[in-house]
Formats: sequence, structure tokens, C-alpha cells
Amino acid sequence: MKVPTCFGAAGVLLAVIFSPALNGQSGRAPSEANHFIETPSGWVHPKTAWGEPDIQGTWPISYVGSVPLERCVSLGGGGGRGAADAPPCDLNKAFLTKEEYQQRLKSAAGRADRYADAIKEGDLGRAFQAGITDPTVPQRQTSLIVDPPNGRLPEMTAEGKRLSALMRSSWALPGETPVFESNLDFDTWDRCITRGMPASMFPYRYNNGVQIIQSPGYVVLNMEMIHDARIIPMTNQPAPSAAIKQWMGVSRGHWEGTTLVVETTNYKPGASMTNIGVAGSPDGNRFPTSDQMKTRERFTRLNNEMMLYEITTEDPVVLTRPWTGRFPLKLDPGYKWWEYACHEGNRTIPDYISTSRAERAAAAQQSR
Repeated sequence: MKVPTCFGAAGVLLAVIFSPALNGQSGRAPSEANHFIETPSGWVHPKTAWGEPDIQGTWPISYVGSVPLERCVSLGGGGGRGAADAPPCDLNKAFLTKEEYQQRLKSAAGRADRYADAIKEGDLGRAFQAGITDPTVPQRQTSLIVDPPNGRLPEMTAEGKRLSALMRSSWALPGETPVFESNLDFDTWDRCITRGMPASMFPYRYNNGVQIIQSPGYVVLNMEMIHDARIIPMTNQPAPSAAIKQWMGVSRGHWEGTTLVVETTNYKPGASMTNIGVAGSPDGNRFPTSDQMKTRERFTRLNNEMMLYEITTEDPVVLTRPWTGRFPLKLDPGYKWWEYACHEGNRTIPDYISTSRAERAAAAQQSR
């Protein structure tokens, strides 16, 4: 499967980022090309016992939770694309200046880490309450989307817009008064089924753990939220039957140097491509997917602590062109993995439905 990963000038940037120099053969100074992450001179990429590049460990996506999905949007709600309160912003500015970044670091330095303090004291109950919002780290990039170059999602096709209008969610659109009559009035995240793809690989306020597990012939991406586990064969298995459709798709992996490349097809349509829980995303969880969607991910370890993650999504039914997100992740061996107890069939959905029916009945009674 071939998936475009870039367009125009972005292609030159990606060629630099994923050049052999980042495979641990030589050093690379911090720059925009590697998101200002240094690869030390002489650094050698670790290997597993069976000789493959080792990228195992927990890499929480909350590391980039302060960066909006789309560039130049209001962060007060969901996406806020074009919102009146969105500050003046340069759509062509992919990174903060060094001075702007230092100011952001200075502002963040005074924040107390109640979660870390509670963990040190052994108070897991207080740590859980404090850890409802995972800590984030200031970044220089101005959006998680790097292509299109303006940091915005592509426009939908006419069919994409039609499918979007049919979608339902408890996350209301601006001016919308949702009506809940059945489980079909909720999205897959409401129902604790899945956040879907590529949304699952982007940060939320909590449960951001991504654990990479390797064994001979397989890589597993274990997701803390909704406890999805993406099992990726690394062997030359036959292409999956078109009849097989899964929420997280069917993946095949291979190594390009020391970069893990994961190509995924056979997505089950229905989940939203974006998720309002990711800052700077469109409102309402109404960005559809089709069974023609494909994703191509790259995991490139830059040094002992840092990795560069990239995902390109194409869906010719929904999108007028592909889009690419790229951001750094930091290895965190001390990350606390809390139970994610959300499950399909939980009482929240029936409660929403019964409350909605009661409110509508009361309103009808008053109007008589």
C-alpha cells in the first residue's frame, strides 16, 4: 500500500527527518526538521534480544497535550475554527520562536504538579483525583497537523459532508440541542467502544498511556484509553480480506532502517476521524470515516528518551486530500496506568436517554 506522506515543501522536510542520519548512525543537532530534538553524535539505537530496533516502553501522548490539533483555532471549546475569540495567528508559522518558547516554559515552570507530589507521598487516592488531567509539556510546534502546511484539516468531499450530517454525538455542535432516543444518538466514544483512528493516537485530558510491546514477529500498541490493543504483525502475512472490517483497522508493520512503519487498512466506518477531546479539534465528533480510509504511521526513535511519531491519513470518500500529524513523544517509565473502566453498556447511555425523554415530555406538557 502506498500512502502519500507529504506535499510540496513538506516533502523535503520529511525526507530530512527520516534520513539514515536519524537511525543512530550519526548525530543531528536540534532544528525544525527534528522538532528540536537532538540525536547525540555516536548514539546507537538500542536493539531487542532478537536484533530488531528497540522502541519498547510507555510513551504518553499527553506529552504534546498543550498543542492544538489544528493551527490558529480557539481552544475554548472543541475546534472553534474561525471563532471570534481566536487570537491573531499566522497559519504559515509551524513553530514558535526561541524567545516565545522560552516564555512558554517560564509560564509553565510555576505550576505545581499535585499528581507527582501525591505519588511521592504514597497517596494514590489523591494522586488519582489530581491525575484526572494528565500533565503536559510546552512545545514549540503550533499544531499537531503539519501537512497541509497551514496546519488545518483538509476540506471534506461532498460525500464526507453528507456522512457528517448523519452522525450523532453527545458532544453538541454550536447551537444544537441534542435529542437522545436510542444508542444510535451517541458516538462510539460516548458508548465506550473506541475513539477510532486516527483520533486514538492524539492526546486527551487523561488516560494518555501508549505502551509499545515487542516480540519476535509482532509489535503491540497498547492504548490506555478504552483499552484498545493494536496488534501489528511484522511478518510477510497475506493482505487481509476486504470482508474484514475493524474499528482500529488491520495493520501490517515493517522496518525502514530503525523506523517502524505501520500501514493500516480495513477500517470499519462509523467512528469520528477527529475527537473533541483533542484541543483544537472540530466540534461535535462529526468527522466521518469510510471503509476506504488508510493510515501510515512512522515511529522514529531519536535518542534514549525521545521519539518522533507521524501519522498520515487518507480517505478518498471523505477527504479532498490526505493530512499528516507529527509530534514528539517522551519515554516515561514511571507513568501510572490507571484502570479505564468505561465499557459498552454502561449506565450513562440509558440515563441520557431517559433524561432526554423526561425533559421532552415535561416541555410538551407545559406547552399544552
